[in-house]
Amino acid sequence: IAKIKSNPMKRAMRLDKVTIAALAAVLQLYTNPDTLVERVPTLRMLSRAQETIQRLATRLCPALQHYLGANFDVTVEACDSQIGSGSLPMARIPSAALVIRSNISKPKASAEIRRLADTLRGLPCPIIGRTQDNALWLDLRCLEDEERFSAQLKTLNSSAEVSS
Repeated sequence: IAKIKSNPMKRAMRLDKVTIAALAAVLQLYTNPDTLVERVPTLRMLSRAQETIQRLATRLCPALQHYLGANFDVTVEACDSQIGSGSLPMARIPSAALVIRSNISKPKASAEIRRLADTLRGLPCPIIGRTQDNALWLDLRCLEDEERFSAQLKTLNSSAEVSS
C-alpha cells in the first residue's frame, strides 16, 4: 500500500466525482432489465435480430444502387459482425451487409472501391465500411437512423468522382 501511495500514477488513476457519477448512472440502468436494451445503445445493437437487419438491407439496397449508378453493383449478403476487441476479440454474430462491387476492369476496381469508401467516409455523417475481396461491405448492424442514411445517399450524385 505504501508503494502504491507513493507512486505518481496513483493520482492519474484515481476516480474523480464525475467518473463515479457516470459509472453510478450506468449501473443504475442495469437495475431495470426490462428497459435496459432500449436505453443502452451497445446492447440494443448487439441484440438486433439478423432478420431485422436483413430487411433493413433489402429496403436500402435499391436506393444505394440508384445513387451509385451503373459503375457499381449493390447486393445484400449475410455477414458476421465483430462484437469487439478487448474481452471478445474473436466473437462474431450474424448480420447483413450491403456489398458494393465495381463493374469496371479488375485492375481499376480496387481503386474505384477505395475512392468510394473515401467518399462515404467524407459524408457529414460518415458511412464506414470494410473492404474485402475487391468489394466494400457496409454491415448494417449498427445503423439505427435509416432516414439519415438514405438522405445522405442523394449527395452521392453530386460526387462525380465516385462514378468517374
